[in-house]
Amino acid sequence: MAVSPEPADPSLDVVRTDVHLKPDPTRVLFRPFDPATQQQAVKVIARICALSDAQVETELAQVLIEFKGRHVDLTQFLLNRFRGVKHLMLTDLPVSKERQLLIGAYFTQEYSLESSALFNPSMVWHPDQSGLARGERRFVMSLRALGEGHLSSITFRSGVVDTLGAIRLDATTPYVVAPEIHPNPVYDKALFEKKLFELGLLEGFARSVLAELNETFTLRELEDKVQLRVQHSRAGDRDYNALANGILGLAQANYELSFARDQALSERIIFPTTRTERKGIEDARFVEFRDEQGAPMYYATYTAFDGEVIFPQLLETRDFLQFKISTLNGPAVQNKGMALFPRKINGFYAMLSRQDNENIYLMFSDMLHFWYTKQLLLRPSFSWEYVQLGNCGSPIETEAGWLVLTHGVGAMRKYAIGAILLDLHDPTRVIGRLREPLLSPNDNEREGYVPNVVYSCGGVVHGDRLILPYAMSDYASGIATVGLDGLLETLLRNGPEPV
Repeated sequence: MAVSPEPADPSLDVVRTDVHLKPDPTRVLFRPFDPATQQQAVKVIARICALSDAQVETELAQVLIEFKGRHVDLTQFLLNRFRGVKHLMLTDLPVSKERQLLIGAYFTQEYSLESSALFNPSMVWHPDQSGLARGERRFVMSLRALGEGHLSSITFRSGVVDTLGAIRLDATTPYVVAPEIHPNPVYDKALFEKKLFELGLLEGFARSVLAELNETFTLRELEDKVQLRVQHSRAGDRDYNALANGILGLAQANYELSFARDQALSERIIFPTTRTERKGIEDARFVEFRDEQGAPMYYATYTAFDGEVIFPQLLETRDFLQFKISTLNGPAVQNKGMALFPRKINGFYAMLSRQDNENIYLMFSDMLHFWYTKQLLLRPSFSWEYVQLGNCGSPIETEAGWLVLTHGVGAMRKYAIGAILLDLHDPTRVIGRLREPLLSPNDNEREGYVPNVVYSCGGVVHGDRLILPYAMSDYASGIATVGLDGLLETLLRNGPEPV
């Protein structure tokens, strides 16, 4: 481990490790490619169909030589792309497999998912702790990958922390594979109606669609009813296409995805799939949640962005192979930075939030997906957080209280990481607060896509140390460790109020 300069508070034992994760532009995945117009697409297919069999074989061989070693199952993806554009063909004659593959290649592109940045990490303990030495623990780290077009997705790494707090990352495979997407099997009409109301979409058009659906319905049934309602609108009526897109977009924002069991964790990528995510998936905050029986479930709050509207979403998984994605609902679900507590408190789910881009709020709910009230927890008080205060991941349970990593924004839009301590039984009570940052960008961390930023989406405690993954200026990520006892003692000694 490499020791960094001392933190702002010299009593805190903060060590920056030599573990760094930088963006790797060679990690690419398949994405559909569509020419600018359908007419152009038809012409492309016609040109390929005009080639002789020998020419097709030559062209296809060149494609496979260039790209097969960069992907898992290239030929299957190309065949699937052919099926997606087959309707544009001007002939019904049989098409050889080789020609199908070549057509598919012309409608496929590579996307470098982390060509620009790999940042805003979140860390939880891996569901599989087998095969480790005594005192070691395996972790899963999620990161925000940023690629072409400023498009964000979720990627994963894994590694092990040993008894001394030393960290080693597992090798990263060269491949990246998108999951299979599965629409929700059924939707609950009452819950769907509530969300439409919150989005301002529950008016005559939506009510007429819902009236024709059963209490539970499928995506296909909803699509049929929406299409029928649009078709039946009289000439001169308002354009219902925007409302129809909004209703279908809401339904499609609730879906499931799955990876093959033999795919390495670093190969799995959660890429924007729905209309609400088309401009990116941002800042997943993972937490290992335990129910009353102690069964673990991994949740992550994240932000979906469609280019105009922010959609707070919830992701859940038990094994990082099967994932369920759903919308967070209720008037208190606003803005970014939701972070779920790792268990219920006094029978209620609890979550940190930041509805006003300035303060930290606390929310309670008896339903995981619906949040109706909020209360102010903490305002900016110190110069390094005058602009904005927010969380850096889910609270961590300690004997002294709930340890919450925070971020503050100060002069020159400089981001620093701080910490507060909440009462274990009543987290509305702040019982400790750092007066100086725990971590600020040093000279090696202040240059990047967004300068002068350190930021985290969540850490873990191992033995007597806090393991803190953090982003460096929205470009790369590192890992620091912090002496837990000294941090908690400082928080309790400072107390809740600024001096």
